[in-house]
Amino acid sequence: MESEAGVAPSGTRITIAGRELVNFSSNDYLGLAFHPEIASAMAEAALRYGVGSTASRLICGTSSEHLALEEELAAAKGTEAALVFSTGVAAAMGTIPALVGRGDVVILDKLAHACLIDGIHASGAKMRVFPHNDLTKLASHLAWARESHPDGRVMIVTESVFSMDGDVAPLHEIVELKERYGAILLLDEAHAVGVRGGGAQGLAGELGLGARIEVQMGTLGKALGVSGGYIAGTRTLIDFLINKARSFIFSTAPSPAVAAACRAALRIVQSAEGDVLRARLQENLLILSTELNMATPSSAIIPMILGSEERAMAETERLFEGGFFVPAIRYPTVAKHTARLRVTVSAAHSSEQINSLCKAITYR
Repeated sequence: MESEAGVAPSGTRITIAGRELVNFSSNDYLGLAFHPEIASAMAEAALRYGVGSTASRLICGTSSEHLALEEELAAAKGTEAALVFSTGVAAAMGTIPALVGRGDVVILDKLAHACLIDGIHASGAKMRVFPHNDLTKLASHLAWARESHPDGRVMIVTESVFSMDGDVAPLHEIVELKERYGAILLLDEAHAVGVRGGGAQGLAGELGLGARIEVQMGTLGKALGVSGGYIAGTRTLIDFLINKARSFIFSTAPSPAVAAACRAALRIVQSAEGDVLRARLQENLLILSTELNMATPSSAIIPMILGSEERAMAETERLFEGGFFVPAIRYPTVAKHTARLRVTVSAAHSSEQINSLCKAITYR
C-alpha cells in the first residue's frame, strides 16, 4: 500500500488507496513534522539560501545554517562537536568504515539497524554478533577480540532504543564492559533523542553516560520531525570524519533550509514546549498500555508480535478496513517467525484515537 496524499496537517492521519486512516506507523514521536515554527524556519531559509545546497560540504555546499546546527547539536549532546549527514544511513555508512577496517573487530547487537550492519560490512572489519542485550556473550566476544586481535581496534555498536522492539540497551553495563576491555562504543540514539532524557539528550544523557561514549549517532528525522543524521563526539573525531567519511565527503550537502528547520526543531525539543510534548507522549503511552493490559512501554514503539507473516498481514488488513494504518513488519526486517504489528505513538495522537485503536486490536 502506497500513500497517495501523504499525511494530513494534524500529522496523525494518512491517505492510502483513497482511504483516510489514523496513522500509527510514523516516527514523528513529538508531532513536530507539522509544527508551524519549523515550517516557517524552513520556508524563510529557502527564500534566503535557495532550496538546494548546490555542492558537497567540502566544495561550496556548507552554509552558516549547517555550521550553526552542528554547534547546537554538540551543545545539546554535551560534546565538543557534531557533524551533520544527509541521512542517518549516511552517518552510519560514513562513520563506521572511517573508524575501523581490516584487522579490527566490531561487536554488534543482533537487533541493531541494517545501516549499522551495512557500515560494518563496508569497513572490512571482522564482525561478531551477540544475542540481543546479552551481556555475557558481549563480554565473551570482547575477550576473544582482545586476544585474537591485540593490535586492532575493537568497537561495540548498538542502539539505545531498538527500532523494531522498542526496548532499551543495558547501557551502563555496556559502557563498563567497553572500558574494561579497551573498546570504543558507537551508540545509535535514533529512536531515543527527543523521547528519552530531557531535551535532545537521549538515553546516554538520561543516564549521565554521554562523556563515556566515543561516538553518539542520531537522526533529525524522527522525534525532531525533519530529516538528516549526525555524529556527535570530540573535536578530533569530527575533524577526522570530515576528512575520512566518504558519505559526507562525496554527497551533496543537505539543503540549508532543512538545516534551518532542524535548528528550529532542536530549539523546541529543548524548550518547555518540548517538555509538554514529551509528557503528552507519555500520557498517550499510558493510555495505550492500560487499555491493552501491558507494561508501560520504554519508548514510543510498541511491537505486537504475531509470529506468522500471514497472521500479521491479516491483522494489518483488518485494521486498515477499520480505519487504522498499522503496518505489518516481516522478515527480513525482523527474524523469521517474529512478524509483528509495529505500533508507534505520537504526542499528536488524541486519546480518542488511541482508545479506538485499542478497541480495534483483536490479536490478544
